[in-house]
Amino acid sequence: MHLLVLDVGNTRLKWGLYASPQRGAELFASGAMLLEEVDQLHAVLAAQPRATQVIGCAVAGAVVTARVCAELDALGLQCNWISAQSEQCGVRNSYAAPSLLGADRWAAQLGARQRISDQAAMVISVGTAVTVDCLSRDGIFIGGIILPGFGLMLKALEMGTAGLRVPEGEICDFPVNTSDALMSGGALAISGAARQMHARLQAHERGEVAVLLTGGAAPKLRDALGLPHQHVEHLVFEGLLCIAAQQAQTHQST
Repeated sequence: MHLLVLDVGNTRLKWGLYASPQRGAELFASGAMLLEEVDQLHAVLAAQPRATQVIGCAVAGAVVTARVCAELDALGLQCNWISAQSEQCGVRNSYAAPSLLGADRWAAQLGARQRISDQAAMVISVGTAVTVDCLSRDGIFIGGIILPGFGLMLKALEMGTAGLRVPEGEICDFPVNTSDALMSGGALAISGAARQMHARLQAHERGEVAVLLTGGAAPKLRDALGLPHQHVEHLVFEGLLCIAAQQAQTHQST
């Protein structure tokens, strides 16, 4: 019983195949594509072992989600699209309106809880937007922040200034060209916000905080973050797997 997991973000669709919808199952295949390439999804998946179950999260909007559903339909598959709950997989949701928390952020929190069950954790997800979300030692999602990712920061500077349309630069201590200045500035802005949230969570929990770094652009931030951390490539997938495993267990007991 292969499980297909889907993470439909603002820029890319990420997919993964697990050997089964059980905790600890092996992720044996994965890939990603731009949203403009979604019409290739059924062909990509057709080349993989057939899934018997599909679970996913989507934040890209109804039009893109409908296109993904059409691709799955061509393979005879239907997706169980998740939304944030008040409580699930050992995590309680403190969002003012729990269902309004982004499904991908919720799945990442569930994935973090499976990895870090004995201390507070902070999840930094670096994509089109950056989220820094905080999980208490007791498994309570206590809140988080959202800020622009690298690409959005650069676009904002391009739109608001003259002459800043330059190639992507590198992150360095003392930039001596505009490309590196832009990239380093973005990295310091993101890492500075993350370190402030880390300090707040440490004070709130009065103890150590595990930091998990994830998202497609996470490698850009690793050296600039300034915090000990684990880089987890598929944290959202791990949360989706936890939900699928919980649902399978519930189904078996009824």
